[in-house]
Amino acid sequence: MSALPILDRTAINRANSEHSTGPRTAEGKARSSQNALRHGLLSRTPVLPSEDQAAYEQHCRRFFDEYRPATPTETQLTQELADTAWRLNRIPALEANLLNRAGRAMEVDIAGATRTLSMLGLHGARLSRQFQKTLQQLREIQTERLARRERDLKDAAAVSEVHKHQGIPYDPSQDGFVFSQPEIDAFAQRQMRIDTSRAFDYSRTYEARKLFGAMQAGK
Repeated sequence: MSALPILDRTAINRANSEHSTGPRTAEGKARSSQNALRHGLLSRTPVLPSEDQAAYEQHCRRFFDEYRPATPTETQLTQELADTAWRLNRIPALEANLLNRAGRAMEVDIAGATRTLSMLGLHGARLSRQFQKTLQQLREIQTERLARRERDLKDAAAVSEVHKHQGIPYDPSQDGFVFSQPEIDAFAQRQMRIDTSRAFDYSRTYEARKLFGAMQAGK
């Protein structure tokens, strides 16, 4: 039984390339590259040469001011949000520019314009899904981090209160807490004000119900 021939990977790649549907001529490849650069929705860099770098940086700062990332992962997701939104916001201008050029042209390529608008719509839908997915990931991570911080602060405040009652100085780091004593004290005071407010509301509601019951009984 004869051995199977060893396949030539170079020959296979060459044969496959002959059936490629992409641009083959230098002119076609240049046009394809120019189209990709023109809309930049798939480019690695979010800012096109024709766009304002300062405006992009201000755009990013707004996202960082809103979400205030506290970890490398949150920073990465916030940057992805900003970049996705920047690309997404570019689409209406691309559509308006396309329609404007089509309106000025003597011979309008209706089919070409329709294909381009359809392509922009697909990119817009993809970027919107990407934005929502990234936003959900960021919110879940931040919600978990803030909830964990709240629990740790409650524990640290409770331990600190015990030390104060016993007259013993307390170092939060000895229990693995990353908070300073002023942070713990501020949290404890805040919780005390909230608890007092809730107790006051409950007392006022109880008195109102008691008075209402007395009025009903006197009818």
